Amino acid sequence: MSAEHTHLPPGVEVITTLPEAAARIPAGAEARTIRITLPPGDPGAPPHRHPGPIFGYVTQGEILFELEGQAPRVLKAGDALFEPGGEVIHYQGANNLSDAQSQLVVTMFAPSGTPVLTVVSAEELAERRHRRFTQP
Repeated sequence: MSAEHTHLPPGVEVITTLPEAAARIPAGAEARTIRITLPPGDPGAPPHRHPGPIFGYVTQGEILFELEGQAPRVLKAGDALFEPGGEVIHYQGANNLSDAQSQLVVTMFAPSGTPVLTVVSAEELAERRHRRFTQP
């Protein structure tokens, strides 16, 4: 634990810190807090991108999470996540559980009036397939 976190009141816990996140926030961005609730086995949104960075926390269940260039991973309740937004494709954000709902809460920093997400076309996915993580 760093020195600035040693004198927190009881019940207050810093889960994760990401100092480089601030540099990715677009000028004039607004903060949006978004709750995503996925029923059992829900695949989530199709491949998409966000207009700005996202910092979040899994509050319930398990999320199968995959960003362009990274291996898919399972995030469980209590795990934090960061997504840089911009041009990076978010391939998966699925409920990894077939018998329970999963949920996450995120804060997105994006220019006012921009959509929460933009679905990526099949053509662009094909053009960028070399950027997707593949198992060796």
